[in-house]
Amino acid sequence: MVIKNQIVITGANGFVARHLRKYFSQNNIKLISIARKNFTKFKNETKIITKSYDEKTILPKIKNSQALIHLVGTGNQTVETNYELVNTEYTKHIVNLCKKARIKKIIYASGLGVSANTPLAYFISKYKAERSIVSSGIDYTIFRPSYIVGKDDLFTKFLKKQIKIGKIEIPGSGLYSIQPIFINDVVQIFLQSLTNKKFHNKILDLVGPEEITFEKYVKLFSKGTKTKIKKINLETAYYDAITNPKSNFGVDDLNILIGNFKGNHKILRKISKLDFYSVIELLKSGSLL
Repeated sequence: MVIKNQIVITGANGFVARHLRKYFSQNNIKLISIARKNFTKFKNETKIITKSYDEKTILPKIKNSQALIHLVGTGNQTVETNYELVNTEYTKHIVNLCKKARIKKIIYASGLGVSANTPLAYFISKYKAERSIVSSGIDYTIFRPSYIVGKDDLFTKFLKKQIKIGKIEIPGSGLYSIQPIFINDVVQIFLQSLTNKKFHNKILDLVGPEEITFEKYVKLFSKGTKTKIKKINLETAYYDAITNPKSNFGVDDLNILIGNFKGNHKILRKISKLDFYSVIELLKSGSLL
């Protein structure tokens, strides 16, 4: 696998981006990493700090890069920041920068459950972002990830925090399923998507080989600790999400969690030919704790 030129990564401070940057650096790939806040850079990496991702700052440095991996996004809305602005409009801006910089490949992290028929504002913003990439004429790979897990992802850190408190809350029955994928598999797939023609102009579910209920995930994750697991009424969970800014779950967190979204792992395995980690086995071994 040959990377002929530098790769650009946006959202460099995020969980996936940090692991991706480290993995690419270890493979001697030149990087230009962009973020709103400062970060520690790896070998072969040039960093750009810009709050607005302004063209004057970015464009001269990213010209003729081989590909751009777009990882900027938000799963929460505020008065100042909303899904349309961050997920949709920022993506359109990045697409325009790619055109001007003559970047020939865009890789984008969307979301599992995104579709043309979704009623959810978060998924709608992601779908619009996908459409701006697809219609750009630039070669693309769009991934729709489930929960991407490791020792330091937001989901894992949330559960660790609950364990310290001594109680993990499960909204509703906990019998809805998730399809988590391990971060070590994700970075390999992103690297493949840069040069493997089988990823050309594809929209792919970025999911692991196993479905697991949220209740089972929580129980395996907290196994060996003295953590109490408490189920809370869904109506109570939604009321808290709406009225309490410090709630454990936001409204869209709940929508996505109980949405029971399923992905097609077989296609991902067929294209990548990877031997994927079992997240269930990682949980049983305590590797994520």
